[in-house]
Amino acid sequence: MNSKSGSPYPFTQLNLPPANLRMRQTARGVEIYDQLRKKWLLITPEEWVRQNFISFLINHRGYSAGLMANEMSISLNGTTKRCDTVIYNRELSPLAIVEYKEPSVTLTQKVFEQIARYNIVLKVKYLIVSNGLKHYCCEVDMLNNHYRFLSDIPMYEDIN
Repeated sequence: MNSKSGSPYPFTQLNLPPANLRMRQTARGVEIYDQLRKKWLLITPEEWVRQNFISFLINHRGYSAGLMANEMSISLNGTTKRCDTVIYNRELSPLAIVEYKEPSVTLTQKVFEQIARYNIVLKVKYLIVSNGLKHYCCEVDMLNNHYRFLSDIPMYEDIN
């Protein structure tokens, strides 16, 4: 089963190239396989965006699945938070954080503030936000507290 046209599942068409995702119907409902966590997950609109976006990064932007982690826990001001996806460089230092929202969620300043808070801990150079329909990437200059929005999601070789 895949997410290309003809899929029996009524998921939102995203502004991403078609992805060949593994899905199955179980007693719990429709599940999708997360290749980074190596497990089946009950699909939600946000998970649909995550899995399609990860496929886009790997298949169209040259990112390595071995250098990405989903649901990465961080400690921020005494609380545990989870970054949706963290992308690492070849030395295994965090390079980018990706935050996903379901397609019905508008990407507002509040979403960017959320990912910027995560960056207090990880201190990455790139922040990416997507709801599957719109995608934004900004380059972070931590020294000057400045963000520069890029016109597209960069190739891995350009950010590493």
